[in-house]
Amino acid sequence: MKRDTNSSPESMPDLAEQVQVLTALFSEQEARFTTKEARFATREAQFTAREEEYKNQIALLEEQVLFLKQKLFGRKSDQLPVDDRQLSFFSEEDAPSAAPAESSPEEITVSSHNRKKPGRKPLPESLPRVEVVHDLAESEKTCSCGCLKSCIGQEVSEQLDIIPARLQVIRHIRLKYACKGCEGVGSSDPTVMIAPAPVQLIDKSMASAGLLAHVLTAKFVDALPFYRQEKQFSRLGIDIPRSTMCNWAMHVAEACSPLQDLLINEIRSGPLINVDETTLKVLSEKTRSKCYMWVLCSEGISRQSVVYHYAPGRGGEVISDILADYRGYVQTDGYKGYDVLSRSEGIILVGCWAHVRRRFVDVTKIKGLKSKSSKKTNALTALEYIDKIYRFEKEHRKTIGSEAEFCARRASELTPELKKFHTFLRDLSMRTPPKGLLGKAVFYALNQWPRLCAYLERGYIRPDNNRAENAIRPFVVGRKNWLFSGNGKGAQASATLFSLIETAKANGVEPYAYLRYLFEKLPHVKQAAEYKKLLPQYLDPKLLV
Repeated sequence: MKRDTNSSPESMPDLAEQVQVLTALFSEQEARFTTKEARFATREAQFTAREEEYKNQIALLEEQVLFLKQKLFGRKSDQLPVDDRQLSFFSEEDAPSAAPAESSPEEITVSSHNRKKPGRKPLPESLPRVEVVHDLAESEKTCSCGCLKSCIGQEVSEQLDIIPARLQVIRHIRLKYACKGCEGVGSSDPTVMIAPAPVQLIDKSMASAGLLAHVLTAKFVDALPFYRQEKQFSRLGIDIPRSTMCNWAMHVAEACSPLQDLLINEIRSGPLINVDETTLKVLSEKTRSKCYMWVLCSEGISRQSVVYHYAPGRGGEVISDILADYRGYVQTDGYKGYDVLSRSEGIILVGCWAHVRRRFVDVTKIKGLKSKSSKKTNALTALEYIDKIYRFEKEHRKTIGSEAEFCARRASELTPELKKFHTFLRDLSMRTPPKGLLGKAVFYALNQWPRLCAYLERGYIRPDNNRAENAIRPFVVGRKNWLFSGNGKGAQASATLFSLIETAKANGVEPYAYLRYLFEKLPHVKQAAEYKKLLPQYLDPKLLV
């Protein structure tokens, strides 16, 4: 029998060494695979995170594209679109249910009422009438029986006619006098005496007060640039270059500069000022692509004032200089340049709920484009809270006579709602991307929250800054027509004239009648106290008739 040498005791150590080597190799391979597996898991996590980041970026970019499309081609109104996704006037609990089909119809007595006859409105009685009588021919007045027909009445219809602008020349004739007896030898008086020349707003100018008022009203009220007025005058047979009209505006604005200073003092005397600004291109400011026109409106007083102010920049120092020594409330939008006023003693900043609402409306418009679902969104919930603010203003501002009573009732009813809204916004901010439209709307409201609630402190403060936005709109409309100002002096001249015209409109004074009266009386002013009587808010309307 043969003996197996491989299984001898001498060969056992070799086998054990081989097992150890194989075990070490296996452990090394296992560690290598574990390392690779961990590496792959890390890369997979990185790829997943990057994919999620890319998805978020794509969603933000798609939202921005929809937002820009909405700005370019969509509705410009802040009102929600009238469709199935409109906010319901009733809550689900309060919504009226349909009547049962088997119920018998109930008889309802409807009271009688007078219905207005449809048709155009009658022409004003104050307009002059020119009567044109239409009669039958003499042959038609004879009846077939041979008798003469009698007039038994008339039928009247009216047409509105217009007489185009008519130019006239006012000749100022100054008579000269001289003594033919002594021919000036026997008297110390001048040999020839002449009546003094009438005082004019622009010395030695051919423009009367009426023409200046017409030209400036056409530009600053009707947004008609000087070059279009030049064509209009050309059709009427007179040549007035646009450069001449521009020089007239500059001289008039310089003469009215004391009134501008008085308007600024009037603004500072009120308890509340609404402030806004808009861009303006000034050709002489070559280092700046944009300059700015600021507007300030008084609120809380019976005599309204509106001040336009031109400044090359938009920094906080501009509004600080205008409101120097002012004490009271200042209502603005969320522009950071106004933050400098919060450091001024005696000034309390008030926010604008219209700007907050506008941001949530933008979100609603975008969500409506992305999804046709009628599910209630967070933006619609926010708009419901804001609508409660405006609903209270609409229902109670004119019905509650006392300002203190209105302020107390508004604070008691809306403070709990605002606290709920603030809690809703804080919870929403925890789960909303800050770079999205909804996130920007939420964080804008939260950052402005103390200022947004400040309007509850006084009854004369309204929830929004629409007073200033409406006052600056005429300038924005005009800017679309004349596009730019040549230099800073021209821009400031425009600011002075806009201030006078918008103040006149705010106090119910017709702009052309006011400017004509102002240009006739301004050259005769000799004392500083007389300027205040020429401001629109202190002017007796009977003087303009």
